[in-house]
Amino acid sequence: MKLLLTPSDRELIRLAIREDIGRGDMTTSFLDGSCLGRAILRAKEELTICGLDLISPIFALMEIENIPYITMLCSDGDRLSIGDTVCEIHGDAATLLMAERTILNFLQRMSGIATTTAHFVSYLPEGSKTRITDTRKTTPGWRTLEKYAVRVGGAYNHRFGLDDGVMIKDNHIVLAGSITNAVKDIRDKIHHLMRIEVECENQEMVKEALNAGADVIMCDNMSTDDVAAAVNLINGSAIVEVSGGISFERIQELATVGVDVISVGKLTHGARSVDINMTLTVE
Repeated sequence: MKLLLTPSDRELIRLAIREDIGRGDMTTSFLDGSCLGRAILRAKEELTICGLDLISPIFALMEIENIPYITMLCSDGDRLSIGDTVCEIHGDAATLLMAERTILNFLQRMSGIATTTAHFVSYLPEGSKTRITDTRKTTPGWRTLEKYAVRVGGAYNHRFGLDDGVMIKDNHIVLAGSITNAVKDIRDKIHHLMRIEVECENQEMVKEALNAGADVIMCDNMSTDDVAAAVNLINGSAIVEVSGGISFERIQELATVGVDVISVGKLTHGARSVDINMTLTVE
């Protein structure tokens, strides 16, 4: 899988560089351009690595004359153990030190999401057709990168924004007066390729959403027994998604009752950054 940076991603990197370097690195001011170094990045815990395609653009966006040479020793999605080498970077020592924190911040955050996601995915029964997806609960400005990390971890993406899918939630239902009204009004305004999802909290809402012609029905914060009843009621007429209160332990039981999608906000908003460090030697 290849990470394709958007203009927003590049601007995010520029902001991170400016935030960290500011007017210049005071500590490395004693170094001159003749000091070459070799930086080695290593995992300090078990993790799923993610974000390697950002390292080269970080150096490029620093607007330096000589871009360091990078030797990758793993690929995004690889599972690393404590002490495993991520990559080696050769170049001007001051440049390597100035880029260190920006590189590690991106790698640690994205690898943390990929690691958390891989853990959730590992609870799916072997051969299961159930998909685990993320949500829009992402760090502002990081959505493309965080959703990429979810894919690297083995899960799938839900909608990227409000413009690429319809999800009718409780507040929309209140404003429309009913699920039926909301589905009908929205169906008349969208193109034929766009699906409509309805968030339901009980069986009566599931029935109304089904009768209204919803393409996806989300069982929100329902017990596993209620989800199973909804799956039987829907009987393949719509995609069944489950969300809310998803723990590792519930993944297997929800997949077993036949849901199509389990959306988990914790993949992004609940993931912690993992520990990766950089050591520098003089060449």
